[in-house]
Amino acid sequence: MEKTKEEQFYLFVINPIAGDIEKEDLEEDIATICEEKGIAFEFFKTTGEDDKQKLQDKIKSRKVDAIFAVGGDGTVNLVASLLIKQQIPLGIIPLGSGNGLSKDLDIPQDTEAALQLIHTHQVIPIDTLEINGIPSIHLSDLGFNALVVKRFCEGETRGPGSYAWIALQEYLSYEPKHYRIETDVENFEGPAFMVTIANANAFGSNASINPNGVLNDGRFEICLIEPFPKAAGIGILYKLYTDSIDSSVFSRRISCRKATIYNTQGEVLHIDGEPVATDKVIDVKMHKESLLMILPLPEEQ
Repeated sequence: MEKTKEEQFYLFVINPIAGDIEKEDLEEDIATICEEKGIAFEFFKTTGEDDKQKLQDKIKSRKVDAIFAVGGDGTVNLVASLLIKQQIPLGIIPLGSGNGLSKDLDIPQDTEAALQLIHTHQVIPIDTLEINGIPSIHLSDLGFNALVVKRFCEGETRGPGSYAWIALQEYLSYEPKHYRIETDVENFEGPAFMVTIANANAFGSNASINPNGVLNDGRFEICLIEPFPKAAGIGILYKLYTDSIDSSVFSRRISCRKATIYNTQGEVLHIDGEPVATDKVIDVKMHKESLLMILPLPEEQ
C-alpha cells in the first residue's frame, strides 16, 4: 500500500552559501508548504566538512521518502551520489550559478516555482555514469574545459566573469592533447582540444556540448572537439551556445554504453564540475535508470 501524504518524510539538504537568496526565508517557505501538505520534514545544512558521511548517516537513521538538494551543482552531486540505485527520489531547488543538471531536466530556475515540486511532481528514473568508481550524473571532461574548471576552483573569485577571464587566458596558450578512446561502438585515437563524457546536454553556462543527449536512453556520449585554428574559436563558441555544435567540422560524437579513455598525457579531469586526481586510464560505465528524479508534471497538450 502506498503511503499517504501525511506519512511522508522529506529531507532538505541546504548549502548555506549557495545563491544570493536569504536562507531563513527559504526555510520558512519550505516549512509552510510541507506543513500545509502534511509532509514531515527536516533540514540538513552542509558545512564542507564530512558532509557525505554525515548525510549518509542521516539517511540511514530513518526512512526518507524524498530528498531535495537546495543549492548548486555541488550540492546536487553530493546528494545524487548517495541515491544511485536507491529508491529515494531526488528533487532540486536550484540556487547555484550553473545549475546544469536542473536545467537539462527542465526544473524551474525560479525558486518559487521550483518549490512547487515539493507537492506537485512526477518521479522519473535517469541514467548515471561511473568514472573510475566515481559517480557522474551530468557532464565530465578532459582537456581545455577541465583545465579552466581546475583553475577556477583554485581561485578565490567566483562568477561567470572570473570563469571567462580564466578561459581566455588558458585559450591563448592551450595545445590539444593526445587521447585513445575505446568504446563498444567505435574507437578514436588522436589529438583533441577537449573530450566531454556527456550524460546530459549543456554545461551550467548553457553551452550545449551534447544537444541531442537523452538522460535515460541507456547511452552516453563521448563528445570531442578536435584541433582547430585559433581563429575558429569564436565560431565554435557560437555553435555551443546555439545548440548546433554537431554541425561543426571540428566536432565528433560517439554514442556508447561503455568506454575506456587512455589519457596518455595525463590531462586534467573533472567530474560534474569537481576536479579529480588525474589517471592515465579512465573507465566509464553506464548504470541505466539508476537515479530517481523529482520532475515537473508534463505540460497538458
